[in-house]
Amino acid sequence: MVDFDNRDLWKYYNFRDFTVNFGKKILLRCSGAKYHAQKNRSLSVTIDIEDWYHIPSVCGSSFSVYNSVEDFFEQWDSKYDYLSRPTKKILDLLDEFNITATFFIVADIAEHYPGLIESIAKRGHEIGCHGAHHTCKLDQRTKKPMMSIEDFETGTIKAKKILEKISGEEVIGYRAPNAMVAGWMLDSLEKIGFKYDSSVSKNSLYNKTDSSLEGVSSIPYHPSAGSLEPALSRNLVEFPWAYYDMGFKIPTTGGPMLRFLGARLILKGLKQSLNRGHTVFYFHPIDISDEKFPDIGKGRPLYWTQKGKIIETRIRYILNNLEGVKIVPLKDMLSDHDGI
Repeated sequence: MVDFDNRDLWKYYNFRDFTVNFGKKILLRCSGAKYHAQKNRSLSVTIDIEDWYHIPSVCGSSFSVYNSVEDFFEQWDSKYDYLSRPTKKILDLLDEFNITATFFIVADIAEHYPGLIESIAKRGHEIGCHGAHHTCKLDQRTKKPMMSIEDFETGTIKAKKILEKISGEEVIGYRAPNAMVAGWMLDSLEKIGFKYDSSVSKNSLYNKTDSSLEGVSSIPYHPSAGSLEPALSRNLVEFPWAYYDMGFKIPTTGGPMLRFLGARLILKGLKQSLNRGHTVFYFHPIDISDEKFPDIGKGRPLYWTQKGKIIETRIRYILNNLEGVKIVPLKDMLSDHDGI
């Protein structure tokens, strides 16, 4: 095996990403190669369990209406639960497609939605952590920490224990609220017992991290200590998000982009990312809610212009068109060393 200087490791990953895609394009043009290229392809369906008030324009960011979820519940005296009904619909949809998914859950859901987390675990899905209250850990503009490492670890340990107590299973996966993630956070996650993270989105439209993400693709990788850039080995794995490369990279894992860009472009990006290696598709139950959310929030007036049945139809379209793809929860990928 070639020894790589850490300074040059990202060059290897960029070159590997190029050669893998170029090589597979050639193989797919060869007789009989299409099945060989596709038969081992895998994808994880991931669902973020949060409600409308968890988004940063309402709670938990430097520009939100309420400083925190606790502050929200102290002041809010109207209906807040727009999550339970669409979550039930998503669970039924996953049963329909025979999919075992990974659910990244905000731990305060346990307090305000009795029985909801239990219903997810009972269906056999993996439970991951999406923070204690969906609070941003980085400032969206400056990318500087919004809390100390000690506070991050204390809150995350508490969230992990809540989810483990309810599910009866060890929680080993994490997704950063609002995908605002940093290398120091991954160091803490590894320290407190997480085995993987799935928050990094390499694309040309935005960067929600404190890293340049040099060498990062949509391929699962081991992040360097104190960084989000690749290392040769580590006990922690990062499962980055899908993108569609058309000269510039469009984020196509799902989530808000599923609402803004539509199903066909998301599917193209997922399929292109599958040609690189294992990839991730995600959405929120509230994406398919047909109820009107309360009209509060700062800075995102168009955020919920597309939701409800049209998004459910898009999810179904994508799942129906992932031919030849094995769908597995993220925890099952940790033993697939060839995919990392």
